[in-house]
Order: sequence, then C-alpha cells, then structure tokens
Amino acid sequence: MARMCIVTNNPLVAERLSPKWEVDYRKVGYTELLEWVRDFIQEGAVLLSHPLAGSVKPGETPYRSVLVQMPGSRAASGSGSANVDPQSLRLIEAAIQTAQKFTQRTGEFRPESIEDFQLVDLTLISSALDSVI
Repeated sequence: MARMCIVTNNPLVAERLSPKWEVDYRKVGYTELLEWVRDFIQEGAVLLSHPLAGSVKPGETPYRSVLVQMPGSRAASGSGSANVDPQSLRLIEAAIQTAQKFTQRTGEFRPESIEDFQLVDLTLISSALDSVI
C-alpha cells in the first residue's frame, strides 16, 4: 500500500507537520534535497507536488519541501524492482537542472530571513496537502 510523505530540509515543516503527516527530514541543501527526492522516485515514488512550487527561485531560499507518494514495500512487489513514474522523473530531473543554474546562497541568508523562508515553504507544502486530501 502506498503512503504520502513530505520530503523536506525545513525544520519548521518537520516540527509542525510531523504529528499529522509522515515527514522525512534531513539537514541538506536545496539541490541535495531534490536529488534525494529523485532517489525516492527511482525507487518508485510519485511526485504529488511540483518540486519547484511557488515563485521562490532556487538560490533565493535554502528550504524546499516536496510531497511524494511512496511505493509499497519492495517485498510485496515480488521482484524488488521499482516501477519508475516517467513524468515524476522528468519533473525532478528538470528541477535539479534548474536549481544547479542558480548560485546557492547557503550561509549568506540573514538570520532574521530564515524564519520567513521556513514559513513560506511551510505555506506552500500545506497548500499542496490541502489539494490532495
């Protein structure tokens, strides 16, 4: 059976949404987060939210949260090989390429801006959750 999971590098998303939702949080950079989502897709996950949702460009924020539908257990599928969703893979690959074009400003953000970036990302992923439930 498949399940929804929020993949995030935003500690505010992990704090606020983990009581109700499955949240997979890691302290990684923006591009690394997208690559991590790609790994899930290659294991059979499907994107439920766009990896570049919102009008905040990569490089303008250190945070990103992506909603994915995780596959059931590999043991249940028999062969252990994943069915890769081609559209999800195309979207995440394009998002990674886009993110790599932007200079990552990690460490350059003012501390008072960090909370704002976290809140914007929380709002975007909350909206995505509202649209799938």
